[in-house]
Amino acid sequence: MLGIISFVGFTLLVAVISYYATRSTDEKSSDGYFLGGRSLTAGVIAGSLLLTNLSTEQIVGLNGSAYTDGLSVMAWETLAAIAMVITAVFLLPRYLKGGLTTIPQFLSKRFDVATKTITSGLFLTGYVVVLLPVILYSGSVAISGMFNVPELLGVSNATALVVCIWGIGIVGSIYAIFGGLKAVAVSDSINAIGLILGGILIPIFGLMAIGDGSVFGGLETLMNTEPERFDSTGNAGQEVPFATIFTGMMLVQLFYWGTNQQIIQRALGAKNLAEGQKGLLLASFLKILGPLILVLPGMIAYHYFEGGLASSDLAYPELVRAVLPKPFVGFFAAVLFGAILSSFNSVLNSSVTLFGIDIYKQHINKEAVENKVVKVGKIFGICLALAAMFIAPMIANAGSLFNYLQEINGIYTIPIFTIIVIGYVTKRVPAIAAKIGIFSGSILYIISQFWLKNKFVGDALDEARANGIIDPAALKLLESEAYPHYLHVMAILFVSNIIIMLLIGKIWPRKEAFELEYTRQVSIEPYKYVKQVGILVVLIVVGIYIYFAK
Repeated sequence: MLGIISFVGFTLLVAVISYYATRSTDEKSSDGYFLGGRSLTAGVIAGSLLLTNLSTEQIVGLNGSAYTDGLSVMAWETLAAIAMVITAVFLLPRYLKGGLTTIPQFLSKRFDVATKTITSGLFLTGYVVVLLPVILYSGSVAISGMFNVPELLGVSNATALVVCIWGIGIVGSIYAIFGGLKAVAVSDSINAIGLILGGILIPIFGLMAIGDGSVFGGLETLMNTEPERFDSTGNAGQEVPFATIFTGMMLVQLFYWGTNQQIIQRALGAKNLAEGQKGLLLASFLKILGPLILVLPGMIAYHYFEGGLASSDLAYPELVRAVLPKPFVGFFAAVLFGAILSSFNSVLNSSVTLFGIDIYKQHINKEAVENKVVKVGKIFGICLALAAMFIAPMIANAGSLFNYLQEINGIYTIPIFTIIVIGYVTKRVPAIAAKIGIFSGSILYIISQFWLKNKFVGDALDEARANGIIDPAALKLLESEAYPHYLHVMAILFVSNIIIMLLIGKIWPRKEAFELEYTRQVSIEPYKYVKQVGILVVLIVVGIYIYFAK
């Protein structure tokens, strides 16, 4: 009961603070609703970026990967810091100079409206069909299990799951639809503090559990008993082989932190360029510490349970259940609930933004006044939320689905990132090149990962089993050798797309060179130490890799 009281209390506190912080924002204009009135400061941007990124499937999933592969999976966290630096130095100044509300808006100016619409459609499809239901489902499984909702309400597991899905969906929708970006960002920044504090408690109590009450004793025990697992350079057959951090891994990070509407929308709402850059740099420093919450607990769980868990996905929840003192459970559940809400309402808010600005205003009602666009966007958001709440219970296995989606996201991430890069670094590549780039990149990736890979890997595994090889580790290594890692495939297609678009630009260049106009929405005077701080972040990340390289 104490856990439930602390859970409800902390959740209500966040809601009240968010309400008072957003009372004065004009939510009737597009900038007010979609970008928080372009008033977000560095601390709010940093907190919102981190909480938007974190979700239950990442907290559970990445720790599960660390349970299996050790420290090498930290690449998903540490390399994000470098991507944020590049975004702060190169992309954000151009976004704010052009006064963008959505990333596809730039594509309309640089190429044409059709390119923007295609890109918005890809973003919306990825968000609505995949992300929203998965976030709801996985979050509901976590909350239902933590509070033992079936027993609490006297219902079946399936009914408890539906109750949690609708509870999370309704609360998240209120934040996202009726509060706009500023309500999302403010609640995110508060929850960021809670998640960092709560997240750190897990490895602290975990290390104390294996170190006879001493945190440093536990760390020494962990490093001495399994030194090979503290290797920053992943091997073949693991989730992140070392070579991939120089190819597709960096491209995925740049797409996610620099061009993904769900993420970059926080920085687009900055009151000026300097605040946006400081927010990104602050988030990059904090991201370097991410492995403490998202990797170390998984490694502790491997030692604590002696590698004997039935599934790696159980590593984090089992460790929490085993080491976290009961009085902290309610607070940690509230923090986790905040992470679930953040992911849900951030995706929902971005979807509403894309629909209102890029589809409704552009194609359905070009004469619509701003408050009409916001109103229609809210209605669309309610429909999306309801659809996600109905779809979510149908997802059978969110954990394995999430890991699978990391691979299939390449269908649209690399093509979109390619045309944005070409759009900014060239001036005469035409719109037809962008359309060809999107479709060729998507189709080639689908052929590679869902036809050629299945054929080559399937043949190799069949031959191995015919020769009597049945060891899972040996088969996993063989699978990695039979076909290039999907991150390498992304890099190959990125370079191929670049070449195709440049060739088209050479043969059929646009008549007039593109010039990015300054819309004067906000000041684009940069933070004076942006390059120095950025270099420091990069050096820290490289230093970490060198220190832990075996």
